[in-house]
Amino acid sequence: MNERINPEELNLTETLVHIRRVAKTVSGGRKLSFSALMVVGDNQGHVGSGLGKGKEIPVAIRKGAAVARKNLIRVPMNGSTITHEIVSKFGATKILLKPAAPGTGVIAGKAVRAVVESAGIRDILSKSQGSPNPINVVQATIRALSELKDPKEELAKRGKEKNLNV
Repeated sequence: MNERINPEELNLTETLVHIRRVAKTVSGGRKLSFSALMVVGDNQGHVGSGLGKGKEIPVAIRKGAAVARKNLIRVPMNGSTITHEIVSKFGATKILLKPAAPGTGVIAGKAVRAVVESAGIRDILSKSQGSPNPINVVQATIRALSELKDPKEELAKRGKEKNLNV
């Protein structure tokens, strides 16, 4: 999974997940800036996230999208869902992702929903525990999706050549 994905050859859509105003107190008063959490994906198994910071909102959004394009991952999928159940942690956030039957839809909170929909996953169950911080939730979700394994590749690694109905 260490292969670099070229964002130029993908038709990526950008999603703003969270924006916040940050104030730094200096001798002359408060200095305001913004941070924007962006998710980009092609709805066909590629997704990435990025955090951009700037003095104005459009600058922060543009920077966040640029960072997200650099951090793209490939998500192995089984039809419209993920291949297997997975639990992942980032900071104080713990995310559980479970495959769901076709027609279930995306059962997820705002941050997890943005990531899985950008990846093109249409049926999934999720549970978020611990910190509700959107930055940590998105990072934990991306980490979980990057740890997913493709059953066909795993069987090939183990030297098994059984017919897999996936």
